[in-house]
Amino acid sequence: MNDALPLWLVDEEEAAAWVAAQPQASRQWLEVQEFRGERHRVVPLAAADGSLCAAVGGLGRRQENLSLWQAAGIAERLPPRHYALQQPFSAADATQLSLGFAYAAYRYQRYRRAPGGRCATLEPPAAADSGYVTLAAEALGLARDWINTPAADFGPAELAAAAEGIAARHGAAYRVWVGDELLRDNFPAIHAVGRASATAPRLCELRWSAQPGAALPQLVLVGKGVCFDTGGLDLKTGAGMLLMKKDMGGAAVALALAHMLMSARVNVDLRLLLPAVENSIGGNAYRPGDVLATRKGLTVEVGNTDAEGRLVLCDALSFADSGEVDLIVDLATLTGAARVALGPELPALFGDDAALVATLARIAQAESDPLWPMPLWTPYEDELSSRIADLNNVAGSSFAGAIFGALFLRRFVTAAPRWLHIDLYAWNPTARPGRGVGAEPQAVRALYRCLRERYGVANTAPQA
Repeated sequence: MNDALPLWLVDEEEAAAWVAAQPQASRQWLEVQEFRGERHRVVPLAAADGSLCAAVGGLGRRQENLSLWQAAGIAERLPPRHYALQQPFSAADATQLSLGFAYAAYRYQRYRRAPGGRCATLEPPAAADSGYVTLAAEALGLARDWINTPAADFGPAELAAAAEGIAARHGAAYRVWVGDELLRDNFPAIHAVGRASATAPRLCELRWSAQPGAALPQLVLVGKGVCFDTGGLDLKTGAGMLLMKKDMGGAAVALALAHMLMSARVNVDLRLLLPAVENSIGGNAYRPGDVLATRKGLTVEVGNTDAEGRLVLCDALSFADSGEVDLIVDLATLTGAARVALGPELPALFGDDAALVATLARIAQAESDPLWPMPLWTPYEDELSSRIADLNNVAGSSFAGAIFGALFLRRFVTAAPRWLHIDLYAWNPTARPGRGVGAEPQAVRALYRCLRERYGVANTAPQA
């Protein structure tokens, strides 16, 4: 665009030489500002009449690969104009910078107009994969909207409607089991967790193929859709409930990922399963000490009603589990223990295929969408034993809670050759450059890149 203002992005190692090469007036201004290329530092440059004519942003210490977060932090500090990069970047770096600007432009405005008004925008660099940037920005924005919306306006019915809408966009088959239909068709654990809510529990299923009729590898995504979690009769404190609208973050991430995979026509038969419930209290709520049936036939003693995510996931995983499946991926805001171990920014990654786990972790690092491999330590399984049922939904130990959650879920995946479990937070508890407090759809970009690399795309796929 002809009206785009010049923008330079400079790291700390090149800042001094870059400043010295500028025209005298700009050089003097930059020296007065003591610009050193610091990460997220922005200095606007003025024309002779005082109008904004250009800007420079700092990338911080030189890195082998740039990340979208470097650009996002710069984008939110720039005056709200349209900019064009003045330096060449590699295709990977240009793509990350473009996505960073798009990510920083997100505003959640369902209930009020977000403060801050217009945002800085970036002319897509020629080297950037603009199709991917557009697709990722849309999918991440959808997931952020879903997670940010309170449960009163985004409960199980609304989550199911969102899944149906995505299915319709891609011509995918869609089905939902609601209320007692879950009991009729053998999803008893999902029903038990959600039955006390005024909104009936449900299980959503989306099916899609990149090449209908062809023999393609089957990929199943499972997302925890607990739209609000009171803790059940093991009631959370008031403070503990404040963020529980985000307990469906796994479902939001899975649905956004499915949208990206279908849009790019990644070469799989795709199934998406979203158990959608509210874990509420009431006269018919499931109780501590109850023994629940599950789809797999295992009985589960309820040691704590606040460990409900693994109960709704176990039925969905059993439904997904088949020798015809190539890979099952489940995503869930499952345990506080994962946050204690790794903090809110670093989801825990578990899996029973070491090579696949290593590949995903490598891609996640390159995408600035990190995942941290954790052990499925089999000797801990005894801690999930019960005196009256096949297993308990919580361990007798207060240690290793994230591992216990993963080990519980693994009991329900026995036929599929590969399974990944990602325990994520889906939220920014503190504002960081380019991403304020609120929803954070972790693992979407990493999984998309990994799955696209693993399966390729159908011949008719758009390049996204």
